[in-house]
Amino acid sequence: MENEKPSVHVVARNRKARHDYEIVSTIEAGIELRGAEVKSLREGKLNMADAHAIWRNGEIIMRNLHISPYKMATHEKLDPLRERRLLLHKREIARLRAKIEQKGMSLIPLEVYFLGSRVKIELGLGVGRKKYDKRQVIAKDEAARRIQRAKRKDLDD
Repeated sequence: MENEKPSVHVVARNRKARHDYEIVSTIEAGIELRGAEVKSLREGKLNMADAHAIWRNGEIIMRNLHISPYKMATHEKLDPLRERRLLLHKREIARLRAKIEQKGMSLIPLEVYFLGSRVKIELGLGVGRKKYDKRQVIAKDEAARRIQRAKRKDLDD
């Protein structure tokens, strides 16, 4: 019972991020939340469409992560788009800062989930794709799907 892993409950995935960015590496971080934001996340009231992380004053800050206000909250109305601090070790922050400051590298949220009772965010370090890159990736994925279908069809015959 002691070695039992906490359950993972995914709140939201940023599918568009993998389309718009070439993800080089990922990292798991905690996120600093206030008041009823956790309850709002449990209801799935989250939008990561334009969210990204920046380095400022020795901290990694998440911007444009929209957490809708919890309807049953009685006090402390928070801005849904407020900046939230990400909880990382100093060594991880230093490594991410060096990568973010490289030209073209961005820190994008890929997934927000509960790990037991804690809210975690999976960040992807990525390079933005150009329009023609996106088309090439789509064409490659479609070709791979066609090959898989053909293999399954051959096995069925």
